[in-house]
Amino acid sequence: MNLQQIVNELALQVRSGRSALNREVRRGYASDLMSDVIAHGQEGDLWVTLHGHQNVVAVAAMKELAAVVLVNGREPEPDTLAKAGEQGLPLLVSELPAFELIGRLHRLGLRGIAG
Repeated sequence: MNLQQIVNELALQVRSGRSALNREVRRGYASDLMSDVIAHGQEGDLWVTLHGHQNVVAVAAMKELAAVVLVNGREPEPDTLAKAGEQGLPLLVSELPAFELIGRLHRLGLRGIAG
């Protein structure tokens, strides 16, 4: 499944990286701990978090994640948007809380483990 399909199905708002919405998403990953994502995130993951600060972009770029989704209608900070734009990283926003968004991603067929 690619990012554009996920954006369309879940009415996500695209804040940066619109040109990269053709990226394939391999699996989902949810965490608010940067160290956890560094340790366990994998290339092509869609990362669900509530953090909108610049470190999110650094971690996502380092791990070659497909995109980051901010939940609860949280908006990325201005410096985060600028950095994501430089990196070509899609930053997406959902009005949904994390639990609900993850459930909907799962219903779409996105899984958190390979298989």
